[in-house]
Amino acid sequence: MFKTLFRGLKVKNIRSRILFTFFAFLIYRFGSLLTVPGVNAKAMTSIAQSGLVPILDTVSGGGLANYSIFALGVSPYITAQIVVQLLQMDIVPVFVEWSKQGEVGRRKLNNVTRVLTIVLAFLQSVAITGGFNALSTLNNNGQKLVKVPTVNTFIEIGFILTAGTMFLTWLGEQITDKGLGNGVSMIIAGGIISRLPSGIMGLYHQFIVGASNTRLMINIGLIVLIVVAVILITTFVTYVQQANYKIPIQFTRRATGTGDNSFLPLKINVSGVIPVIFASSFIVTPQTILTAFRNAHGEDTWFKVLDSIFNLQSNWGVAIYTILIVLFTFFYAFVQVNPEKVAENLTKQGSYIPGVRPGEETEDYISKLLIRLSTVGSVFLGLISLVPLLASNIWGLPQSIGLGGTSLLIIVGVALETTRQLDGLLMKREYVGFIR
Repeated sequence: MFKTLFRGLKVKNIRSRILFTFFAFLIYRFGSLLTVPGVNAKAMTSIAQSGLVPILDTVSGGGLANYSIFALGVSPYITAQIVVQLLQMDIVPVFVEWSKQGEVGRRKLNNVTRVLTIVLAFLQSVAITGGFNALSTLNNNGQKLVKVPTVNTFIEIGFILTAGTMFLTWLGEQITDKGLGNGVSMIIAGGIISRLPSGIMGLYHQFIVGASNTRLMINIGLIVLIVVAVILITTFVTYVQQANYKIPIQFTRRATGTGDNSFLPLKINVSGVIPVIFASSFIVTPQTILTAFRNAHGEDTWFKVLDSIFNLQSNWGVAIYTILIVLFTFFYAFVQVNPEKVAENLTKQGSYIPGVRPGEETEDYISKLLIRLSTVGSVFLGLISLVPLLASNIWGLPQSIGLGGTSLLIIVGVALETTRQLDGLLMKREYVGFIR
């Protein structure tokens, strides 16, 4: 990737895209340091180990720890995207119709997503602020997160955090149009990378500082094992993310003038990293609601049960999280690759899959293939996301380093996508120069 990046810096058009992306990251990091007015960010220290905080910090780049204007990150936008995409699956006829209208329909759906993002961001920000304020009161001997906890204050904080989320959403769209990669994914990846230095320092203080000579040697060995495991898992993730299943495609002589065979490539992990992000967002929402009611119902049996189910520090929470990843893998695979449209496009191009009749039989063939590929993809995503959580819950390994399974998948996926875009831009420039 770095080799491609350096090549891109030599080209004016690509260099401007790279610089724009870095400039957007600087704005994002600056906003992550601006604490919301009326909030005592130091009160977050006592609740930093809450199961909700690490998840939200993944999509906000540590903004929640500072309770910054970007504390929610792009989590509400991702949740809104999930809801809108679900409603397109023959649930809301208008949305189904818009999904078939090309660019015009896409703009209409994007507008609906933005409106839903505003609603979700406001509700989530008020709920999180109220819940964390109650937790900080219990854990800080009366020192509250919100300095003046009135209704107007919570509404003002809600508007500020909602505005921060919408600004990040807009910034992500600008990165997509004028920068590199998918804007929202780049913002999430940038937030994860920004947490690495503090995570490494936390690892250093936990395992190195103050340890006896014998314990120090054991801890150093453990750190080496962690580094080796991260390298091996990263290599494995990169390999699977780039693996393709090639469907043989044959063109009719009448359509192309040749009888040569070609291929329709489908990724082994068709859904990419999106199911992991979706599952994280779905875990965040119930936790947000529960956090808001923790002060009043924290000792109730039903509350403890729900808190255990939607907490990644519990076995139930890990199981629910894994199940959500598997379900979203199958769902998003059919969103990414619509078998009906693929079969229709093959027919229009005068092509077919050898041994499979065009039309419904081709659609069924691709659907069955997607199910098989999604089975492999769901196992892969589930294992990569599950292993670090189990290591943390069972052996007490720290999650603060920010390179858990979810984070690793996001970083690798974004890096590969950005590299492919850079390669495409460089190749396009070479062809334009050749034609001229």
